[in-house]
Amino acid sequence: MESSPEHLILVEKGPIAVVTINRPRSLNSLTRPMMIDLAAAFRDLDSDDSVGVIVLTGRGRSFCSGVDLTAAEEVFKGDVRSDEANPVALMELCRKPIVGAVCGFAVTGGFEIVLACDVLVASKDARFVDTHSRFSIHPTWGLSQKLSRIIGPNRAREISLTGKPITAEMAEKWGLVNHVVERDEVLNKAKEIAEAILKNNRDMVLKYKSVINDGFKLDLGHALLLEKERGHRFYSEMTKEQFEKMQKFISSRSTKTKSKL
Repeated sequence: MESSPEHLILVEKGPIAVVTINRPRSLNSLTRPMMIDLAAAFRDLDSDDSVGVIVLTGRGRSFCSGVDLTAAEEVFKGDVRSDEANPVALMELCRKPIVGAVCGFAVTGGFEIVLACDVLVASKDARFVDTHSRFSIHPTWGLSQKLSRIIGPNRAREISLTGKPITAEMAEKWGLVNHVVERDEVLNKAKEIAEAILKNNRDMVLKYKSVINDGFKLDLGHALLLEKERGHRFYSEMTKEQFEKMQKFISSRSTKTKSKL
């Protein structure tokens, strides 16, 4: 187990790396040093070839309650454009799949961190809240744009302009969350999903995540062109040996599938 000097961001490495926001007494609210450490953790794990999938969670009653408002001046008067202190930017740059394991509250900055995950597992008591309007904080980590694209603009406007929480049940119904389970099952479920990802071709997992996420930022027409362009490049760069290996693998899988029918 590795950690920042303050032990507020814990990193457990392995094929499934686990990153834990570890400030439970403050509901995992983020100070600027924590933000820098969290961003650095994703930069480091992205470059570590031993890591295939990353699970992100929070210790205690809350996943992350956003920026620590007692340290808000340090955060907002600093260089908010710097990726060094922007974990969401580093999560979006991360090639590895990120599975969020959310227990309790994900508030404002914590909500934005949730939206940077690729797959989400939530406890039944999870709540997703946007308090930007309540505390007169302008979003900079993507919540104003991402949420509407996931749950629809009308729902997103209600959530962000009223500050009303989204329950885990509603989050699953609206397509924000993949799975809702009991609190003590959240981390295991996230790791189960990570294990399933690890069983697939790692290079293709990275390429597939990239084309999905990059295409999501475009209109459908340009996203389809992006998929076609990358697909053609992938096959044109494939060596004869790689192609034969792929054919052999497909043939063996097909034989196994037929034997089960």
